Amino acid sequence: MTILRGWFAIALWKRVVAGLVLGALLGLVAPEAAPAVKIVGDLFVRLIKMLVVPVVLITIAAGIAGLGDPRRLGPIGGRTIGLFALTTLIAVSIGMVVGLLVRPGAGIALAGVAPHVLGPAVSPADQLLSIVPANIVEALGKGDMLAIIFVALLLGIGSVLAGEAGKPVVALLQGLAAVLLHIVRLVMEVTPFGVFALIANAVAANGAAVFVHVGWLALCVIGASLAQMLVHAGLIGFVARLPVMRFFRGIVDALAIAFSTASSSATLPVALRVAQDNLGVARPVASTVLPLGAAIGKDGTAMYVGLLGQFALQALGIVPDAQMLVVMLATGALAAFGTAPVPSASLFMLAAMLSAVGVGPEQTALVVGLVLPFDRLLDMTRTVPSASANLTVATLVARGEGALDVARFRGRAVE
Repeated sequence: MTILRGWFAIALWKRVVAGLVLGALLGLVAPEAAPAVKIVGDLFVRLIKMLVVPVVLITIAAGIAGLGDPRRLGPIGGRTIGLFALTTLIAVSIGMVVGLLVRPGAGIALAGVAPHVLGPAVSPADQLLSIVPANIVEALGKGDMLAIIFVALLLGIGSVLAGEAGKPVVALLQGLAAVLLHIVRLVMEVTPFGVFALIANAVAANGAAVFVHVGWLALCVIGASLAQMLVHAGLIGFVARLPVMRFFRGIVDALAIAFSTASSSATLPVALRVAQDNLGVARPVASTVLPLGAAIGKDGTAMYVGLLGQFALQALGIVPDAQMLVVMLATGALAAFGTAPVPSASLFMLAAMLSAVGVGPEQTALVVGLVLPFDRLLDMTRTVPSASANLTVATLVARGEGALDVARFRGRAVE
């Protein structure tokens, strides 16, 4: 028991990094021994595959149901949701464009897996028809991700529109989401062992060069995060017509907390303070927009899912066509809106995006196994544009509602 307590006392990300290091050493020093631990990696892959459908279905439905009736929020709520939808779409686009331009996954071979061959091309009309399932149970069984997302949206919206009669369903969805959150946390405890096995086999098959691609991916995350924050700067400067440097000086405390905690929820108290004290956002607007943003304002996650989707396709030898890119853009944005508030949840949502374009969960899990050991640092980086997005939207909404103290915004700098 003492050993177990000591094990769980170590932060998960440190255990994952230890698994990465030991797996790499095994793959380099004794590559012939790597196949002996392959079953551990296979079990980890199956656990991820098991969770993808329920996580996507329940978290998206619960997220929408948890918003309540947007009409009750009035124009502030409608404008807030619209702005977050816009910045999320832009973020996915930026991630995809950076991935397509830099191609961080090109040339990588995941544990010796042959390039994944997609089935026959599906026409746009058939792709559109497939969104609406003829049989919901069959769609769930097959893991038809576009249909599952569609059902999740309907379930969440229907629960809200049902009013009092829908409250038990809303409570059930939120309860299921909470249960799933704990199941995901339990599965994540297996991650160090899964990463150990997957990395050992990857290094045994390809050598240490496999990590070069992760380095390129990290650089892409940093570049795409900066690009997304430039979008926020443009919204502040050209839409709100406010000084951009004042804005970023005013929110630097919130960005620092976002980076250090990698959590939008943990950043919320500081974001509320800087929005009111430094930016001059009125309390009613800040207390409405920022908590909502902590739930759905996931610019960093959206960007990362878009980028990682391209990384995965390149690693699997798949060249996406225009239709695939459109599907990935739509599913990436919807998946980001429904991302559960757990570490590395965006890696689960990656499966939703890739499944929508015909990539199986086994191939997706191999990408997850490669990236997961480094995800803590990447998560810290991509939480910063999420925090910036939340404060950008709060400022834009306050400006539009006449609830922004412009004198305070312009005249107060952070010391």
